[in-house]
Amino acid sequence: METHFKRAIDDDDDRMAQRLLLRRFLTSVVPRKPPQGGWASLTSRTLQTPKYSPGGLTGMPSPARTLHTTRVCSTTFNVQDGPDFQDRVVNSETPVVVDFHAQWCGPCKILGPRLEKMVAKQHGKVVMAKVDIDDHTDLAIEYEVSAVPTVLAIKNGDVVDKFVGIKDEDQLEAFLKKLIG
Repeated sequence: METHFKRAIDDDDDRMAQRLLLRRFLTSVVPRKPPQGGWASLTSRTLQTPKYSPGGLTGMPSPARTLHTTRVCSTTFNVQDGPDFQDRVVNSETPVVVDFHAQWCGPCKILGPRLEKMVAKQHGKVVMAKVDIDDHTDLAIEYEVSAVPTVLAIKNGDVVDKFVGIKDEDQLEAFLKKLIG
């Protein structure tokens, strides 16, 4: 029984390591901002799957594939790492609502979709960044997050407002209007 449990933990660790490796690979090859002409298509050079070898990732497979995308205006994104947070939140010209949450947090599962819906209603006047505190503990510490959900309003790189816990739609609308100005 103990061996089976240990094997299950090892399998989970392997899957987590694979997801982390894939995330790092994708953030290194897929641009964060659309090219000059928008997202027309991404060539397979960007999205090719690397071959696995015991020494690590090497080479790129052939033949090439092309992924065609449609232009989607998303007002919500997941923060990938510290530099991503700096680039897309702190350096943003658009006001940003930052939702610090956790997968295990019940209230976060209620607030997150409610907040996303309210941000989408603002038609690009504000964007929403989602930060999982278990993945980005350093950001949670830096922004003094001691409970989840914690929501920050950031404008021109500065925290201008904050709340902790669940809010109803009227309270969220007032929070966003105050941020937008």
